[in-house]
Amino acid sequence: EESNGPIDCYAAISQADRLQSEPESIRKWREEQKERLEQLDANSRKQEAEWKEKAIKELEEWYARQDEKLEKTKASNRAAEEAFVNDAEEVFPGTEWERVAQLCDFNPKSSKQAKDVSRMRSVLISLKQAPLVR
Repeated sequence: EESNGPIDCYAAISQADRLQSEPESIRKWREEQKERLEQLDANSRKQEAEWKEKAIKELEEWYARQDEKLEKTKASNRAAEEAFVNDAEEVFPGTEWERVAQLCDFNPKSSKQAKDVSRMRSVLISLKQAPLVR
């Protein structure tokens, strides 16, 4: 059984009586409160839309900066690779340690690596000073 109104027949009457018996000041306050809440809801929806637009714009700018940074990194890596390949082709006897020194950073303070490479550095320095005899 479906109904269009309240199930209790007297609920609608009691609600109407309550609205009629409500003082004018309280009724006015309810209407003003309802308008205030609707205005606050509208403002919050407007502010949320502005924030979304701002976030989308900032995200697009971030992606553009990332793409630009990636392209610069790719270009510098290509240039470094080309320089490395050109240097690798110029092999002269007796220049092995100079080539090793170019590839390794022997200054422990300027090293930007997170890993500890002091042992490898000491091994290479000792080999340079006293090469292995074959």
